[in-house]
Amino acid sequence: MTTAHDKIDAEVKNNDVVLFMKGTAQFPMCGFSGQVVQILDYLGVPFKGVNVLDADDVRQGIKDYSNWPTIPQLYVKGEFVGGCDIVREMFQAGELHELIHTKGIAHTNHG
Repeated sequence: MTTAHDKIDAEVKNNDVVLFMKGTAQFPMCGFSGQVVQILDYLGVPFKGVNVLDADDVRQGIKDYSNWPTIPQLYVKGEFVGGCDIVREMFQAGELHELIHTKGIAHTNHG
């Protein structure tokens, strides 16, 4: 039987950039998720969005997986980056673009 931890682990390890969020990239269901989507779109970073509202086990499981209490959560190359505030601060400081570039992820903008 596949556990929530196994599902989350597979998403994190099999996608260069994955965002666990409320809603989808096209229809975010909370402002914080929407902000992270906008930042990633601005930078032109391809990412996989995982809608935690689709599965209660994943919604709670991602909090346990990262030991981080809130959603959204951004992972880059298997590493937890942070939630909305951290992603926004990194973006404003130019650190998010640098991280994406350093990890070798193709993106279209240089924000």
